[in-house]
Amino acid sequence: MDKILRINTGGENGPVATVSDLGEYAGMGGRGMTSMVVSKEVPADCHPLGPENKLVIAPGLMAGSAASTSGRISIGCKSPLTGGIKEANAGGQAGQVMARLGYAAVIIEGAPKNDDTYKIFINKDGVSVLKDNSLKMKPNYDLVDAMKSEFGDKITVISVGPAGEMKMAASSIAITDMEVRPTRHAGRGGVGAVMGAKGIKAIILDDTGMGMRKAKEPDKFKAANKLFTQGLRGHAVTGEGLPAYGTNVLTNVINEAGAFPTFNFRQGSFDDAARISGETFAELEKQRGGNPTHGCHRGCVIQCSGIFNDKDGNYVTKQPEYETVWAHGADCGISDPDVIARMDFMDDNYGLDTIEMGATIGVAMDAGLISFGDAEGAVRLIEEVGKGTPLGRILGAGAAVTAKAFGIEKAPVVKGQAMPAYDPRAVKGIGVTYATSTMGADHTAGYAVATNIMKVGGDVDPLKPEGQIELSRNLQIATAALDSTGYCLFIAFAILDQPETFNAMVDSINAMYGLNMTADDVNALGRKILSMERDFNKRAGFTSAHDRLPRFFTRESLAPHNVIFDVSDEELDTVFNW
Repeated sequence: MDKILRINTGGENGPVATVSDLGEYAGMGGRGMTSMVVSKEVPADCHPLGPENKLVIAPGLMAGSAASTSGRISIGCKSPLTGGIKEANAGGQAGQVMARLGYAAVIIEGAPKNDDTYKIFINKDGVSVLKDNSLKMKPNYDLVDAMKSEFGDKITVISVGPAGEMKMAASSIAITDMEVRPTRHAGRGGVGAVMGAKGIKAIILDDTGMGMRKAKEPDKFKAANKLFTQGLRGHAVTGEGLPAYGTNVLTNVINEAGAFPTFNFRQGSFDDAARISGETFAELEKQRGGNPTHGCHRGCVIQCSGIFNDKDGNYVTKQPEYETVWAHGADCGISDPDVIARMDFMDDNYGLDTIEMGATIGVAMDAGLISFGDAEGAVRLIEEVGKGTPLGRILGAGAAVTAKAFGIEKAPVVKGQAMPAYDPRAVKGIGVTYATSTMGADHTAGYAVATNIMKVGGDVDPLKPEGQIELSRNLQIATAALDSTGYCLFIAFAILDQPETFNAMVDSINAMYGLNMTADDVNALGRKILSMERDFNKRAGFTSAHDRLPRFFTRESLAPHNVIFDVSDEELDTVFNW
């Protein structure tokens, strides 16, 4: 990965593509690349949908190589949802393919001079910019089918659905999986709206004729990768729980812990949790000819993805993630797996963040627009968003805007972004991450649930404030670095518990690039990235007052533990004191 592709959408005759070397961005990948470009090149006070914002798409440092479970990709910009810096991380094939084509980043910049729609085709021979207004407002699945008909079935597609074209703040960017289906999404922060604002409907990648990236020290790389893979397969979470049940293995776990937000965060457990658990979904998938054990990209040994079919054995969607099942399930009082899977497909097809949409529907239910448990009503609301009706525009703007529009206080958001599937009162470490992350409420920014609930990497009582600041701080630093490598976040379960697996990961990176990084260097990289992100947000107008949870979390106790979020503001302000 030795080059950067820039696509200036402001050309007189449409987007113009130019290729340059890495320059000052050498050595960066994934989140490190996206955050550094955004921090250096995007005016922090610009409008997220204006010409000054840039969309940065960057594979992780290890993507495109034989490194196990290393195909993640980062997409960054100034967020239309939060107004701050954003990195949305995704699986699928794009990270691997883009890296093999040699691109460390694709940067989409400028503003189109007309309302034409463009697709970008990238292969070993170069880059083609093609106007194609027939693609306007196509849902993601139809779009991908059209691209396969035109370019063949060996492609990978990065695209926006109608929500992105309508510049909705809850819109995502879709990335195709191994079956060339748009099931993996850079979901958070409204990144799809930025791509839509640039007039780019799809980026089609074809790495035919390109080999796998080679390590500078192949023997050391092979040995380290083997140990790393053994560590992943030998850990209870990455080797057993996730492959068997996917991320939704957490539904029963979090529900039993009393931290499963139900009815728009009114209580911490859902009576019908077993009906939507990972175990239930996996059994349904097996019965219907689907598959609960499946990789979202080639080279993944965790295999936490899956395929969900309907009662007649027809494909519906990928196995819904835990956060999706929670968002469209417990948070809305819905306990029908088929309806949840249907909504997952609709979100992917329209190009919507499942977390933001589920939380938004929960807020709408709390406001009385429809009743909790109204499954068909929830489906209709997503249809409104996909059509772009006036109501759909409100809902497509996310949970915070919807709460404001319908006049209710209970909007479970930080910096404008909806909280995912863990109540911060019963998992206080994740509450610290929600409050202080540069990204808005984001469980992946510092996944304290691992230690608070699953006792991975130690044991910090989830119901007490003690130890939560240090836990979140350390995880936020480690995650910022990990998000730069291309390794999946889920490897964290193994590397937190197994020092030898962590060392093997570092050894793999060193062998790939001919480096001598230590654990301290990894830590320093994470701090550097967070410092850039914090600086951007400060220039965008964020202060310590934005590093807070909504007040109702400190005022209203959560059943069944009857706890509030009681980590003090003074403590929250020390998270980034290192």
